[in-house]
Amino acid sequence: MKSWLKWLIVALVLVALAAGAWRLLSGRQAQKIALEAQQAAQKTQAVVELAAADLVRLKTVDLVQGLAIAGPLRAANTAFVKARVAGELQGLSLREGDRVTAGQVVARIEATESQARVRQAQQQAEAARAQVDIARRSFENNRSLVEQGFISKTALETSLANLSAAEASYRAAQAGAELAAKALDDTVLRAPMAGVVAQRLAQPGERVAIDTRILEIVDLSRLELEASISPTDSLRVKAGQVARLTIEGATAPLAAKVVRVNPSALSGSRAVLAYLSVQPNPGLRQGLFAQGTLATGTVSVLAAPLNAVRTDKPLPYVQLIQDGAVLHQTVELGARGESDGQSLVGLKGVSENALLLSGTVGSLRAGTRVKLPQGQ
Repeated sequence: MKSWLKWLIVALVLVALAAGAWRLLSGRQAQKIALEAQQAAQKTQAVVELAAADLVRLKTVDLVQGLAIAGPLRAANTAFVKARVAGELQGLSLREGDRVTAGQVVARIEATESQARVRQAQQQAEAARAQVDIARRSFENNRSLVEQGFISKTALETSLANLSAAEASYRAAQAGAELAAKALDDTVLRAPMAGVVAQRLAQPGERVAIDTRILEIVDLSRLELEASISPTDSLRVKAGQVARLTIEGATAPLAAKVVRVNPSALSGSRAVLAYLSVQPNPGLRQGLFAQGTLATGTVSVLAAPLNAVRTDKPLPYVQLIQDGAVLHQTVELGARGESDGQSLVGLKGVSENALLLSGTVGSLRAGTRVKLPQGQ
């Protein structure tokens, strides 16, 4: 091969090597410039300014541990107005929602038959009384005759037995008259207590039988929550414990108190019914659904609001403020409860007086610079 061709190949190889080296150096220089630009951007990034409401200072508090309860509201006192005699229902004008007072006449049962039975029983009693008078006069006459020796004592004893029988018949007739009068009085239906009509179960003109339900009356001045408690949790429920309830339609939670616990468990589910007296409220009605938390004890722990704990990583963590920057601190969750109406959870892995971001701030990247309000 000619010498000039060899030198040409060597020159081309050197040129290629020089071009590759230049590209490598250019790439490294570009990466260095990009890294420096990123670092400069991080140094000059905007600082997040926080308000006092965005921060939570960790404190040791007494958490009220509770038991979730739910159930319908029921009137403590309810009563049904029932027919005590059979007959046609008359004079029923009350409807659902009408108020009644104790002893108020609410309806009547057609009383023609009852009035006739009263007259019949009274006449039978009068006839029995006449028989008593006859038997008494006969006895008095026979006693005089015995004293005079005109008749034997056997005849007097017979007269005495007849008098006793007549008196017994008269007492029976009197009792029958009283029963008839009682049946006549039962044709007038009265409210057994003061309250509000919840149901009208019969209509005027209907012929009702004995014990037919006519009206249901409820006393809304005393309402109770009937809560079903699991067998395990029922051991923690006692009379006197308090609860906060949220009720359909109520604008604010209501206070309630356990007044009694059923001594027997329900068959099948083995649940135990607890009855809580609900704080009076004019808008409450029987049958409304209520739910809330029953306080069963307290525990002292280092706690934070439940919404301050984030769970968008494999382990729960809090956003801790340290040296003016956000730090993601993994925590261990402890007991849960309420304090001053706020849901809190115990935390392990952080120290007391640590400053956390509340759940309203949202997620901030670790290292984000923050500006604290004055006084924090």
